[in-house]
Amino acid sequence: MRFAFIDAWKEEWSVEFLCRVMEVTSRGFRAWRIRPMSQRQRDDMVLLAYIREQHRLSLQSYGRPRMSEELQELGLKVGHRRVGRLMRDNGIKIIRTQKFKATTDSNHTFNIAPNLLDQDFSADGPNQNGLVTSATSGPAKVGSIWPSSLICTPAESSAGRLAIV
Repeated sequence: MRFAFIDAWKEEWSVEFLCRVMEVTSRGFRAWRIRPMSQRQRDDMVLLAYIREQHRLSLQSYGRPRMSEELQELGLKVGHRRVGRLMRDNGIKIIRTQKFKATTDSNHTFNIAPNLLDQDFSADGPNQNGLVTSATSGPAKVGSIWPSSLICTPAESSAGRLAIV
């Protein structure tokens, strides 16, 4: 990682300065540049080619677990952590697609309930529509028996009094 950082920034800063900052020797950096790739790195490149191909074939929907299973079915001996690391390091991510779910059917043929309230939700002020309001649960029918709850009628609520039913 340090040598790769130095290699990326050597055009902007001197190699000696970057080696001092990263606490490595310039000799080590030069040795890193001419060193051949390790067997593990070569194997990772082969696996990465398989991962990219399977990712494309799956329409970018396979994550680490299914990708590992797919590679094992192809005869490759690979663990899910290695697949996850290769996918993460190379920016291979799944694209989540969600199906459209219609939640409302406006063209249904079911019976429509009658409009008993005439949908009159307008009021000039509080408690002007003639409903009795409970202090605990909102609108209620007149004459409801709710034990130990406070109920306000429109006339009493404007005077500030509560009626206990």
